[in-house]
Amino acid sequence: MPRDTTESRRSAVARRPSTWVRVDQALSLIVPVYNEGENFPRLLAEVERDVPRPFTMHVVYDFDEDTTVPVATAAAATRPWLKLVKNREGRGVVGAIRTGFDEVGEGPALVVMADLSDDLRIVPRMLETYRGGARIVCPSRYMKGGSQEGGPWLKRTLSRLAGLSLRYGVGFPTHDATNNFRLYDAALVRELKIESEGGFELALELTAKAFRRGVPIAEVPTTWRDRTAGESRFRLMKWLPKYLYWYGYALVPRWASRPAR
Repeated sequence: MPRDTTESRRSAVARRPSTWVRVDQALSLIVPVYNEGENFPRLLAEVERDVPRPFTMHVVYDFDEDTTVPVATAAAATRPWLKLVKNREGRGVVGAIRTGFDEVGEGPALVVMADLSDDLRIVPRMLETYRGGARIVCPSRYMKGGSQEGGPWLKRTLSRLAGLSLRYGVGFPTHDATNNFRLYDAALVRELKIESEGGFELALELTAKAFRRGVPIAEVPTTWRDRTAGESRFRLMKWLPKYLYWYGYALVPRWASRPAR
């Protein structure tokens, strides 16, 4: 089937009214943090400006001395929708995101990084796409209208190669396979089960599993900005083998019997 026809049909899926989602389900934000005290006030301002209400924001931290904790605690005193949650699933970003999903109920759940790299202005469009039938909505730096500002050259290059090769090799439903800024149906995540143990390969894992099942997935263009304050926890060389596993999993045809780990 020609790619342009596939593209138009995939877009139609994202717009098709859904029978499984309730429009009144409130959004849950899951925000893993690591010493983001300097960035958190600006993140909070962007959330309040750009994210449609109602929503609940779960800020998940690893240790009590994290610089984010006192800043977020003070903010939560006047914001009942802001919740601080200590990581119960093992230190690191995977454990924090697992803990966040344990906290949320049904409906849309948005994973957001606290380093200000994610463009929250597209959240209304993501919610509209979700409520139109997509169970995962993927902001994409590499589709038409998307862009990336800054970041290490090697990391940018490998991310782009992974996304575009999956897109044009097997029809993966997003040009940007590795972006962790994602909107998920929370029930779907529980059904798929998170197996990742390293770090940010989690987004590729969940999207690859959903793709293999034929779950409706859509993408929207986004601009990604490199952090200007704080310390990144991204460890490319340490996590690369884990990315490669889920990259290979996504490459296998949907009808193949290869199981997840």
